[in-house]
This record gives sequence, C-alpha cells and structure tokens, in this order.
Amino acid sequence: MRRALSRRVGLAALVLSLTAVTAACGSDEAAGTDEVVTVEITVSGGEITPSGEEVDVATGQEVDLVVTADAPGEIHVHSEPEAEFSYEGTGEPETFPLSIDRPGRVEVESHTLDKLIVELLVS
Repeated sequence: MRRALSRRVGLAALVLSLTAVTAACGSDEAAGTDEVVTVEITVSGGEITPSGEEVDVATGQEVDLVVTADAPGEIHVHSEPEAEFSYEGTGEPETFPLSIDRPGRVEVESHTLDKLIVELLVS
C-alpha cells in the first residue's frame, strides 16, 4: 500500500514538473517580446511622418524610434515615466530605444512641430 502511494506521489510530481516546463516554454514564445518594433520617423521641411498611426507593442517590448531629420528637434513620449529625446537633425538616422512597462495608449509626439507621430497600443 505504501509503495503504491509512493508511486502515485512520484508520478504526480513528474506530471506537475513537466506541465511547468511546458507552460514556461509556451509563454516565452507567445510573448514575442524579443522582437524589436521599429518606428521610422522622418522630419523634412517642417513636416513629420508618420502622423498619428497606431502601433501595437507588447508590455516591455523594445521600441526603436528611428528619426531622420533635416533640422534639430525633440520627441516626447507620454509614458510613465515620461521620456524626451532630442535629435540633431543632420539628415542621418538617429535611434532612440524605449520600452513601455504598462498596458495602455502611449502618445509619441513632436514637441518641435506640435504634432502627434504615433500612438503605441501597449498590451
């Protein structure tokens, strides 16, 4: 009787540990947060693109704001905490990495041009 109970306990432990390993592997792949989201931003002649587009990102996922501009300026990210990036405006791409740790809508805007660039939809 003891031997049968011991086998059942051992089998239950094995099943639980395999379930935990399988769940851990599945959750990493499902999150997909290793992939970097790149937002290409162009500032030229006082105009900026994109203009108000929505971009889906996962919580904690890296987002690279790649700015190519013909004049210096600033980008403001309405996240918690907020972030500001100054770009030189040399015509060469400048990359500003960020990640958002809370779900929600995060506006990225040009302070210089007072325009919405993108809304990050963080889930």
